[in-house]
Order: sequence, then C-alpha cells, then structure tokens
Amino acid sequence: MERWKPPVMLLRPYENLVNIDLEDTHLPGVNLEGACLEGATLENANLANANLAGVNVQGANLSGANLWGATLEGANMTGVLFWITLLMEANLAGANLKNALMTRVDLFGADLTGANLTGANLTGANLTGANLTGANLTGANLTGANLTGANLTGANLTNTNFTGANLTGIDLTGVDLRAANHLTPAQYQSAVLRGTRLPDTEAG
Repeated sequence: MERWKPPVMLLRPYENLVNIDLEDTHLPGVNLEGACLEGATLENANLANANLAGVNVQGANLSGANLWGATLEGANMTGVLFWITLLMEANLAGANLKNALMTRVDLFGADLTGANLTGANLTGANLTGANLTGANLTGANLTGANLTGANLTGANLTNTNFTGANLTGIDLTGVDLRAANHLTPAQYQSAVLRGTRLPDTEAG
C-alpha cells in the first residue's frame, strides 16, 4: 500500500490512518487517541505532548521523532523503528513494544510501567530515572544502556542482555536476576536489592 499525505481534518482520534506519511510534520499536542497508524512514516515528526493513547503504530517508523511528554499508554508499537527518538517523560504504561528497535532512544523519566519490551533492542538507550515497574524485558537488549536511578521493581529480566549497562542506583526490588545475561555484581553494587534473587554465585 502506498504512503499518503492526509488532509488536516483526518488527524483526529480513532481515525484509520494506515501507511500515512507524517514525515517532518509539526504536530505538538495533537490528539490521535485510538487511531490506526500501522505502517506509518513519522520520521522527524514533532509530536511533543501528543495524545497517542491506545494507538496502533505497529511496524511504523518513528526515527528521530520528538515525543517528549507524549501519552502512548496502552499503544501497540510492535516492531516499531525508534532510532534516536525523543521519548523523555513520555507515558508508555502498558504499551506493547515487542521487538521494537529502540537504539539510542532517550527515555529519560519515561513511564514504562507494565510495558511489554520482549525482544526490544534498547542498545545505547537512555533510561535514566525511567519507571519500568512490572515491565517485561524478556530477551531485551540493553547493551550500553543507561539505567541510572531507574525503577525495575518486579520486572521480568529473563535473558535480558545487560552488557556494559549502567545500573547505578537502580531499584531491583523483587526481581529475579538469575536468568539475566551478561550482568556482573559490580553493575548492581549500588542497586536497591530488597527481595531480589541474585545469581547463584552471589546468593551465598
């Protein structure tokens, strides 16, 4: 299906905007709640403080987009391409980010409570102060990511790759670290470890 440019009147909640082309558009604060943007091109779009709750952007390209403070609660973002995307202080609670490509994404202070990040690639991402309480990070790649002060209480870290990740001051309350990959004791020495299940080499 070909890309298409929309008339402004179609940029409204619950609209079918499959394969829409919004590259380089300036739409801060736009309300697209519940819209279908599957396969859309949103490269370098300005969507700061936008309401994108419950949207379907599966397979879309949001590289370089500005989503600072945007609401993406419960959004379907399976397989979305985020590259150097700005998501600072965005609300991604309960969002589905399975297999999303999030290399060098800025998620400073973002809310990812209960988000599904299974298989997501977060290489070099900034997750400083992010809330990942109850998030599913099974098989996620956090190589070189910055999680300083992040909250991962109750998160699922099965096969999560922590190679070179900065975990200074991270909260790992109630987390099972035994199945995490490439994680060293030095990385979590300053972490909050209430009820945390440590790898066998550290448990004793």
